[in-house]
Amino acid sequence: MVRNVAVVGAGYWGKNLVRNFAALGNLNTICDADSQRLEELKSLHPEAKVVSHYPQVLGDTQIGGVVIATPAVFHYSMAKEALLADKDVFVEKPLSLKVEEGRELVRIAKERSRVLMVGHLLEYHPAVLELKALVDRGELGRIQYLYSNRLNLGKFRTEENILWSFAPHDIAVILLLLGGEMPREVSAHGGCYLNGDIADVTLTTMVFRGDVRAHIYVSWLHPFKEQRLIVVGDRKMAEFNDVNPTEKLILYNHEIEWIDRRPVPRHKKGQSVQISQDEPLRRECQDFVECIATRRKPLVDGCKGLQVLEVLSGFQQSLEERGRVVSMNGKKESFFVHETSVVEQPYHIGAGTKIWHFSHVMPEVTIGDKTVVGQNVFIGRGARIGNNVKIENNVSVFEGVVLEDDVFCGPSCVFTNVVNPRSQVPRRHEFKSTLVRCGATIGANATIVCGHTIGEYAFVGAGAVVTRDVPGYALVYGTPARIHGWTCQCGVKLDFGKNDSTNCPQCGLQYTRYGVNGRTEVRKNEPCDEGTSC
Repeated sequence: MVRNVAVVGAGYWGKNLVRNFAALGNLNTICDADSQRLEELKSLHPEAKVVSHYPQVLGDTQIGGVVIATPAVFHYSMAKEALLADKDVFVEKPLSLKVEEGRELVRIAKERSRVLMVGHLLEYHPAVLELKALVDRGELGRIQYLYSNRLNLGKFRTEENILWSFAPHDIAVILLLLGGEMPREVSAHGGCYLNGDIADVTLTTMVFRGDVRAHIYVSWLHPFKEQRLIVVGDRKMAEFNDVNPTEKLILYNHEIEWIDRRPVPRHKKGQSVQISQDEPLRRECQDFVECIATRRKPLVDGCKGLQVLEVLSGFQQSLEERGRVVSMNGKKESFFVHETSVVEQPYHIGAGTKIWHFSHVMPEVTIGDKTVVGQNVFIGRGARIGNNVKIENNVSVFEGVVLEDDVFCGPSCVFTNVVNPRSQVPRRHEFKSTLVRCGATIGANATIVCGHTIGEYAFVGAGAVVTRDVPGYALVYGTPARIHGWTCQCGVKLDFGKNDSTNCPQCGLQYTRYGVNGRTEVRKNEPCDEGTSC
């Protein structure tokens, strides 16, 4: 065995690292500022050197790998010094306390071809690895929701809050189970009860693609120890309970039946999953030893550590801003959403769009640039709205509705998506689409029955009920709506008289009237403006 590893910091957690590297036959040096602690460890591991100053480790050519188990505030500076001294580095979580510092460590490790490993211990836990395999095989079905509790009484810290101390474990596992996907947004709430502005309890939320959510509750003000992660899929649920000495991973095949249109749970007994009894820390230390020898990438490399650091940083920002939702897409949103409105992920909203008071935008909605959504507007799942659209107050744009560019929806106009609705009869699979072509205007309180198309630049009068397709440029009103004339692109009524062509009296555009399949249509002689969705 090559004794080429130095453990720096041999206190509360570092002593466990010393024990494991010694058992693997790779422990060269123990470094700690506490001389009494060094004496105790020297008696347990006489084969190892003991030093009290970090530069002694960095200058020792026999040491190839440095394990840093000091307080988090020192992780960045000590890891950087070790990398610049051409040592491979295993640093306990978190990688650092600042994202910029974490990025710098990843960059230095890459430039100098050094191993950079981060101590996310649970990624080496046999139960977590088996849970990851179950998720990857589709055993749980589509993942819908995850939540974890990491609770204990003490050990209290003053250099970092509970979020940075406890939550990295759970963040790392959640990202692992979701295939390394980063959350779209995060938020955090917490309480400070012992030390001024140091949070002792936090509840955090991560929102991923498809509105998959994960909650993490951590506290060192709890009467008993709990380390539990629940994964909810649409087929099965799984529980990872690290405190349970015998059954650490349990699968639940609970079912939900719909009776009288109400969900009724059918509980089933959990099934314990057999897992290896290997010590996770031993696996983690073995991985570092092998990476030093073979130059391969560790299971938890610097990039994974940086991902967790970025999530932690987002949580901290939200915590300092009283729970404000923080976007994780790396850029400031280019649209405005009033604080009273709800916009659900995932979405695509263009630059310059404004969403005003008490509106609700469901997931998978697309809204173009410079669109205005008024007060108390509902936009259903998957609706598509173009550029420069104006949706006035109290309008519901239901699933299946498509509004092209420059459409105007007057106050309280109504779209439907089912032709024969009944409260007691589900008809979601019968939704019919409605297409409103570019430039069309729908007047206040008009009703658009689903399954029809309103042509480009058509004008639907206030209070009209549209029960059939409306051709382009048509002026319709009444119940049911009928054609009462034609309008120009600029909104002025056209007068054909007895002729088949005319010019707009205001803007001068020329139009021709045609007979098509037994019905009259009007077309503008010039093409639509470039860039519109006509």
